[in-house]
Amino acid sequence: MGRRALPVLLVALAASADAAGAHSLARDGVFAALPFASVAALVAFGEAIDTRARFGGLQSACYFVIVALLVLSCALRSGAVHGVPPLAVSSLLGVLALFAFKGALVVAPHWRRLVVLSPAKP
Repeated sequence: MGRRALPVLLVALAASADAAGAHSLARDGVFAALPFASVAALVAFGEAIDTRARFGGLQSACYFVIVALLVLSCALRSGAVHGVPPLAVSSLLGVLALFAFKGALVVAPHWRRLVVLSPAKP
């Protein structure tokens, strides 16, 4: 659970730091999230191959795009002299959107059971 939650927390910290104007803290958060997201991507790919889970391939593909966007954001932030390039912020927001999509994929198999549950009629 920790290897999946830590990149999300670090990216959320970086996004909130960007919004507050603390761009150096945001850069550090993105740099710290990258290795954890890479390990989570490798683990998700291994699980997709081993278990043939329902959304395993899609989860693995999402992690691939997340790592690519984090690398893009890191590269743009490291070369910036004044402020933060808009593409770096956009890629960070794309990572947050993909984490939200991955959360929806986790909840999707259980959603049907929640919809079927209805209160008993008196």
